[in-house]
Amino acid sequence: MYETINSPVTLGGLTLKNRIIFAPTSMGLKEDELLAKMEAIAAGGCAMIIIGDVPVGKRGFHSLFTRKGAAYYRRLTAAAHEHGCLICAQLHQSDSDWKGMLRFLPGILTKRISHEGLRRLLNDQISPYITALPPEKIRRITSSFGSAALEAKKLGFDMVQVHGDRMCGSFSSSLYNKRQDSYGGSPENRARFAVECVSAIRSALPQFPIDFKLAVRRENPHYGNAGILQEELPIFVPLLEQAGVTSFHVTLANHGALTDTIPPASHPFFSQEGCFLDFCDALRGLTALPLCGVGGLVHPSFIEEQLQKHRIDCAAMSRQLIADPDWVKKVREGREDAIHYCIRCNQECLGGMQQHRGVHCIYDGQIPCCK
Repeated sequence: MYETINSPVTLGGLTLKNRIIFAPTSMGLKEDELLAKMEAIAAGGCAMIIIGDVPVGKRGFHSLFTRKGAAYYRRLTAAAHEHGCLICAQLHQSDSDWKGMLRFLPGILTKRISHEGLRRLLNDQISPYITALPPEKIRRITSSFGSAALEAKKLGFDMVQVHGDRMCGSFSSSLYNKRQDSYGGSPENRARFAVECVSAIRSALPQFPIDFKLAVRRENPHYGNAGILQEELPIFVPLLEQAGVTSFHVTLANHGALTDTIPPASHPFFSQEGCFLDFCDALRGLTALPLCGVGGLVHPSFIEEQLQKHRIDCAAMSRQLIADPDWVKKVREGREDAIHYCIRCNQECLGGMQQHRGVHCIYDGQIPCCK
């Protein structure tokens, strides 16, 4: 039962033991607590964990290049590998204008500006920030993806993923990118930033697998502001593939409400399981590369059906594996009736993050350890 879920798959020459991946997630936890959660998910049987938001810069919190950051990532990669789980670094460059944010600091400190309010204010600054970046600084940023990938490999990561939202997504978006040079205007030009990031990695690591988080903007109704329109996929996808991408992780573009990209069961448009899989459908005729789908995936029977139909090659979960890290083990052992299913309430996951408590689950403390 669930033969496809439990079957291996190859991404860019890297073989995963099954089709379940922990999706990149900003957890907001202290290192020891985060390590414990990631180790539990690895022990629960998933094939690969993607560590979200690994910065490509050489300074700052959790940089790959600092002694403290390197030690942190070595702990994560070692913990995953101990349980036969692969691990991927999601490389990203922030598109936030941090200098511009300083004027909001009094409101943040006095709590007059909420977490979601700050998010809206930062998003409002993205277009002028992206549009005004000097070309020489852009090229320094894109080249840094290559050096960051090299460092990630040294620290034990098995794959890298380019975060196609963040700065990549903002450059890709006609809503944010108003440049008049070779990085703006046409879809080909708006793809240039992402293509240069991928090319820098491929130049540094000729044989290393490169996943790309492809952020797709939806219209009618409108959801997401960064990323690309579905009708632009025939331009973006071949360019990324030619640059060296070996697989795609397909999802909704960000820079809107967090409840759109992390939709609760009550969402007016994304309430159904597999709510973002139609973006994978749009890619199927454009590439032969493996596709990883996301979007409220929880039930083994539903996921098995999507895999068997070749709608997706892998299924990525975040909230479900936080709700029950042993999901894969229980499915493999035919104990799906014992799974604690995510009900997409967003109370302690998204809610915990917004309240600066970190990502948790309403089930925390209720699930016995599955050995």
